Amino acid sequence: MKLTLLGCSGGIGSGRHTTCFQVNDDILIDAGTGITTLTLEQLLAIDHVFITHSHLDHVLGLPLLLDAVGEQRSTPVVVHALPEVLDILASDLFNWRLWPDFREIPSPAAPWVRFEPMTMGMGVTLGEHTFIPLPVQHVVPACGFHIRTPAGSLAFSGDTGHSDAFIAALNAIPDLRHLIIETSFTNELAGIALDSQHHWPDSLAAELGALSVRPEIWITHLKPGYEAAIMDELRVAAPDWTLGVLQQGQVIELVKG
Repeated sequence: MKLTLLGCSGGIGSGRHTTCFQVNDDILIDAGTGITTLTLEQLLAIDHVFITHSHLDHVLGLPLLLDAVGEQRSTPVVVHALPEVLDILASDLFNWRLWPDFREIPSPAAPWVRFEPMTMGMGVTLGEHTFIPLPVQHVVPACGFHIRTPAGSLAFSGDTGHSDAFIAALNAIPDLRHLIIETSFTNELAGIALDSQHHWPDSLAAELGALSVRPEIWITHLKPGYEAAIMDELRVAAPDWTLGVLQQGQVIELVKG
């Protein structure tokens, strides 16, 4: 499996892009502004999009993807998410007011997009990869994802604050090789992080301390302008971990040894 980081920032500006990961050539995890780095040909190759939650920085590229390539496709793009997330997308995004409902274009029988609800803990298998939603804690319905492959597993938190359920789910993945987890704010802004259910360095350090598995840790969703401060505080708070900063354009590969 090849995971390409199209966008991994907690905001925009100075070349930053919000969350969008490409799995091989045909799958996206979230559809933030990182999707705009793809060519038209690459957009046309996307068959499946897995959405963690409905916030704009994770979904705003989805309607634009469909508008760009829908007419050129012979099959709909399949959007996988929790039922509550799909309900929000239907009522608040693809509602004919903010954007056309591409589940009905050009016809309900042959739409440009199809919604496929996921069940927490139950996987969707595409080829050799299985995508399993993981429980997290955010201000809207949300999940993380466990991507299981023959070469090992990768987990992505999406947006979350403290979650015992998420840590328990990670500890139940014995072959977890990579964990991509968010830290959005500095310790000074812990109140804002708590209210918006995001991590700050001290809170993430506590989560890492509860892990019994030992994956490589990649930090994502850092707020623009605070990246260096967040990472400095994280390294002080979690000195026993080697923490990597996720970078736009980075590629993480899972290869059989």
